[in-house]
Amino acid sequence: KQWYQRRVAITAGGNLFKNCTYYWGFSSLISYFINHPLYTVPSTETQVYVGLSIYFFGELGNLSTHLAFKNMRPAGSKVRVIPKPNGNPFCALFDLVSCPNYTYEVLSWVGYAVMTQTFFSGLFALVGGAQMLQWALGKHRNYKKEFKDYPKNRKAMIPFIM
Repeated sequence: KQWYQRRVAITAGGNLFKNCTYYWGFSSLISYFINHPLYTVPSTETQVYVGLSIYFFGELGNLSTHLAFKNMRPAGSKVRVIPKPNGNPFCALFDLVSCPNYTYEVLSWVGYAVMTQTFFSGLFALVGGAQMLQWALGKHRNYKKEFKDYPKNRKAMIPFIM
């Protein structure tokens, strides 16, 4: 194998370990506290429904943007284009950010944290959001390098901010 193929394999293995630790660790902590006899459920059903609504809104947005990304490139092609809205209302976020899929995913986990009201659910959303912001900043930087006509006002992940 070439040196770069070994490096990719090592990086993939490192990411696998990091991802498994992140998801399994947080799911263990969250489930421990949610299932603990002293867990205090939200004081109103409204909080649960608001959190659940935010969660599903974020998940629908995430799905919509992933499908839009998939459909931007013809099958079997390596052609890259500037991501643009496609008529789906969830994809309008492409006008504001380079990585709306990350924006929507973080929104989903914020909704989950609101719904479950545990410290570790909020920390899960915060840590995941920080990682996705790092990825989004890199992708945003690459888009600006690759496309000279990339929209100047578009941010990486957080509309109007970053």
